[in-house]
Amino acid sequence: MDKLYLGTNTKMYKTIADTVDFLTRLAANTADLSRDALELFVIPSFTTLGEARQCVPRESITLGAQNMGWEDQGQFTGEISPLMLREVGVEIVEIGHSERRHVLHETDEEENRKVLCALRHGLRPLLCIGETAQQKAQGIADEILRIQLKIGLQGMDPAQADRLMIAYEPVWAIGVSGVPASADYAQEKHAVIKRTLAELLGEDAQVPVLYGGSVNDGNCEELIALPAVDGLFIGRSAWDADRFDGIIRKVLRRLGTDAGKREE
Repeated sequence: MDKLYLGTNTKMYKTIADTVDFLTRLAANTADLSRDALELFVIPSFTTLGEARQCVPRESITLGAQNMGWEDQGQFTGEISPLMLREVGVEIVEIGHSERRHVLHETDEEENRKVLCALRHGLRPLLCIGETAQQKAQGIADEILRIQLKIGLQGMDPAQADRLMIAYEPVWAIGVSGVPASADYAQEKHAVIKRTLAELLGEDAQVPVLYGGSVNDGNCEELIALPAVDGLFIGRSAWDADRFDGIIRKVLRRLGTDAGKREE
């Protein structure tokens, strides 16, 4: 890929003040890093998005939303429309995070409607996919990933592939008790995802596939070095701006760029 993608989703944490402080510090910490080959993104809670966009420039940090309704407007109490997200400066929409699927019981068909809606409105869908521990134990992880992709991207115009992002987040690797996938396992599943994307969108499709699931400053270098990994979607290890900055620089140094060395 032409770019490296590094981001985080702060879930149901951080107030407006917390988010503004986090983003301001992260932008300042990483100001010396060129964005030519790096996209840094943060996906905070809905209530923080307006202030979040105002406190840091788009060129520094791309903002995303954690979810989105699939209609422009209507009788959908509690939902947020793509028009509302665009109004506050959101560019990425996270779709199908494991908690949306397994706690709130969203289906692949619902994720598909959101993906198509996001693309229709010029937003960039970040579709999250991943198998559960039971599915892994049953040996059907590959099938699950392919189903989630095939249904989630059904009806998508291949010409829009450059606006799509995929996050592979094995469900068993997420959260406080999550265990990160081994490098071999992550590479294997990313390869499955890449082959499936090629089948669905064409061999020339350039879709970044990010690994997420207990990424931290101890394993980030090994994970980013995998040939099929185009970026990292980081959880709580990135919720402190200084620690996130450290991970970013470790990753850049591992990839052989001097951009990870802070100017004195």
